[in-house]
Amino acid sequence: QKVLNRSKRGWVWNQMFVLEEFSGPEPILVGRLHTDLDPGSSKIKYILSGDGAGTIFVINDKTGDIHAMKRLDREEKAEYTLTAQAVDRDTNKPLEPPSEFIIKVQDINDNAPEFLDGPYHATVPEMSIVGTFVTKVTATDADDPVYGNSAKLVYSILEGQPYFSIEPHTAIIRTALPNMDREAKEEYFVVIQAKDMGGHMGGLSGTTTVTITLTDVNDNPPKFAQSLYHFSVMEDIALGEPIGRVKANDLDIGENAKSSYDIIEGDGMDIFEITSEAQTQDGIIRLRKPLDFETKKSYTLKVEAANVHIDPRFISGGPFKDTATVKIVVEDADEPPVFSSPTYLLEVHENAAINSVIGQVTSHDPDVSSSPIRFSIDRHTDLERQFNINADDGKITLATPLDRETNIWHNITIVATETRNHSQVSRVPVAIKVLDVNDNAPEFASEHDAFLCENGKPGQVIQTVSAIDKDDPKNGHFFLYSLLPEMVNNPNFTIKKNEDNTLSILAKHSAFSRQKQEVYLLPIIISDSGNPPMSSTSTLTIRVCGCSSDGVVQSCNVEAYVLPIGLSMGALIAILACIILLLVIVVLFVTLRRHKNEPLIIKDEEDVRENIIRYDDEGGGEEDTEAFDIATLQNPDGINGFLPRKDIKPDLQFMPRQGLAPVPNGVDVDEFINVRLHEADNDPTAPPYDSIQIYGYEGRGSVAGSLSSLESSTSDSDQNFDYLSEWGPRFKRLGELYSVGE
Repeated sequence: QKVLNRSKRGWVWNQMFVLEEFSGPEPILVGRLHTDLDPGSSKIKYILSGDGAGTIFVINDKTGDIHAMKRLDREEKAEYTLTAQAVDRDTNKPLEPPSEFIIKVQDINDNAPEFLDGPYHATVPEMSIVGTFVTKVTATDADDPVYGNSAKLVYSILEGQPYFSIEPHTAIIRTALPNMDREAKEEYFVVIQAKDMGGHMGGLSGTTTVTITLTDVNDNPPKFAQSLYHFSVMEDIALGEPIGRVKANDLDIGENAKSSYDIIEGDGMDIFEITSEAQTQDGIIRLRKPLDFETKKSYTLKVEAANVHIDPRFISGGPFKDTATVKIVVEDADEPPVFSSPTYLLEVHENAAINSVIGQVTSHDPDVSSSPIRFSIDRHTDLERQFNINADDGKITLATPLDRETNIWHNITIVATETRNHSQVSRVPVAIKVLDVNDNAPEFASEHDAFLCENGKPGQVIQTVSAIDKDDPKNGHFFLYSLLPEMVNNPNFTIKKNEDNTLSILAKHSAFSRQKQEVYLLPIIISDSGNPPMSSTSTLTIRVCGCSSDGVVQSCNVEAYVLPIGLSMGALIAILACIILLLVIVVLFVTLRRHKNEPLIIKDEEDVRENIIRYDDEGGGEEDTEAFDIATLQNPDGINGFLPRKDIKPDLQFMPRQGLAPVPNGVDVDEFINVRLHEADNDPTAPPYDSIQIYGYEGRGSVAGSLSSLESSTSDSDQNFDYLSEWGPRFKRLGELYSVGE
């Protein structure tokens, strides 16, 4: 069995450290590498690789000495990892496996403490006790906190004593004096120092500033700027208007300075009120009730201002409130007249006489001068001018008759005006109620038509009627019904008064017949219970009708007897309407037939076209019979016994011919055309229709004679052109030209 023996490492060296920031004239020796395989000959070569090998650190390949070539900074890089190996100088073969080692940079105190978050701002309530926490500051040192005291910091206050203190190791700032008052000094500037090396001599230090602000607490009561305020106000100021302002100053700020105002004493506590304005914290005195200079000329109030938010820690310092006296003087103003009542209610009977007094309004001038008052009615409220008023004493009189049934209430406005100052005007509403008098007779509530069955029973109620009265008695309506004196012994009907103020009409017998009498008229007298009583006569129409066995009215006309059994009046009307419609259709049909059978030949006096003769139309040939009336060119001699035709489409309906068999390709085309032409000529329904027009007549004779040169004589010697001179100067000249040869 093979025995494995652990080989012993051949490297031998000391612990390697290098001091930072070393800047000597020669490279600093960091350490030496050596292997026990080196007998002292020059056959071994040392090789160095890793962080900074060849640049920062250089090795002597013969002796193994390692030197630092540059100044090192631990805060930049604290250690370097390198690899060393021993090889044969001739063959470069490794004699030992490579070995890794570390070179550490030793720290020196070359960095001062720094406050990275400075400058600082902090707050603390005023009047705080000693030791109240304010804030905490923190400084950092880039030196090695493990090696030595280079990074051990101690804090102290350079400025800000004796108000604040700082704990040396925790850097917590606290208050050092009690009862610091914000109103005396609000802001403090504190300088804090951090020193390394534990605060000993030779250590480096850094500073920062801390601005400490005292926050407000409610430690001051409100205070009025003056103890007595004077205000004056006109007596006619509107309600809610401001009269004056008072101010209670508070040294505190924000919510701690808010104050509320109240009136705690005085003879005008119910006349005035005071409120606080949020923006300015002023107390605004306003008017709650109207002022009257003639009644009271001045008021004295005691106003209190108190803090809204009170800090219980300082309540022992005294009441957080203050008081002041306010005197208000009322000044006289020219006031409008004042009525004795804000509204008036008058009552008048509707039969009151014209110019009778229905009521009176009174008004006076509240001023000391006491101007006389004149009264008037606002005619916008009395458009019909039903009332008048005495301008001096305010008595209201009736101008036109009243009718309660037309208008129960009249609302007018009375105007009172000072005679010395017409701008001072007051108005008051006056409601006038028209009282009822018994001036209307009762009458039936509606027009009644009663129906009586022929087969009715004696004592049967025919109709129940009610009455109305436009009057309105206090105890309600009570009507009395009666028949005319001459109708008291009426053999057909009787009346009965009901408890509900209505009237029932009853039949006395059952022998009513439509054939005997169809309609009965029953006059009824209706009286009221007024004073004096009013009455009227209304006539009830009673119709006799045919009824079914169960008393349902079927017909109330005598003509119903002549109608066939089972045929109602509605059915008869429908049959009559159908007959009339058929007659109308027959008449229309006959009229159309008569219009179609008019003769084709029309007379000259019926041809309207003869009234219009156009000579500017050239004509469209034989087929043109519509452009103008060709009858004007016809021979007048032919009119007697021969009248022109009225060209219309014939009434005959041409039966379509039977279709011909397909024509063979060998049939002559001329024969095919002649056949079609013959069929068209014999078809009376195909245009153009038969019409004979004569164009061979030139016209009747003219006074001017013929204009044709064909009938002129061959010689001009016998022509006389003197008549042309009668046609005017131009034709006279023409006649002279034609007469030259002659």
